[in-house]
Amino acid sequence: MIITALLFGVIQGSVFKDLRQQSAQFISSQTFDGLAIGGVAVGESKKEMIKVLDWVMPVLAKEKRPIHLLGVGEIDDIFAAVERGVDMFDCVMPTRLGRMGHILIKNSTYDITKSKFATDPKPLNPECPCSVCQNFSRAYLNHLFRAKELLAYRLASYHNLFFIEQLFAKIREAIKKGEFLKLKKQWLED
Repeated sequence: MIITALLFGVIQGSVFKDLRQQSAQFISSQTFDGLAIGGVAVGESKKEMIKVLDWVMPVLAKEKRPIHLLGVGEIDDIFAAVERGVDMFDCVMPTRLGRMGHILIKNSTYDITKSKFATDPKPLNPECPCSVCQNFSRAYLNHLFRAKELLAYRLASYHNLFFIEQLFAKIREAIKKGEFLKLKKQWLED
């Protein structure tokens, strides 16, 4: 088996426009396989993250290499970054929320550990085709969390990761069809 590793250069500079732009110019002049924008999800506000993207992305406008935004995974942040040209993301959010019993659904989350779900026979999300939603009820996951059964964390995390992957599939399809802004509006304004 051949394993290929890609090397990404990371653009840094905190919330300083001049440092971010200098870093973007220098890193993009190097022969990295891709470029990453770092340091905007570790204490900076959403407003500051958007400012950093607005400073950096014009410098990278002609890039053919993939651009990765490190540590960002909230739905509104994903749409804002994709709109500015970001291609890839990583974030602990789906699994961290899953381990706490928070289930991702369109435009929201809910806490499956609440007692109101103890007898709820519905799937986590009736519209979701993931294997968790197809095979387990809210009541069962509620029971697993209350019993501190390790399967609870796994099933909730699986659903949340599936949810995020489905969102990215929808984003890719909307971009191909020229309907990204329509999809963004559906997801953020409904």
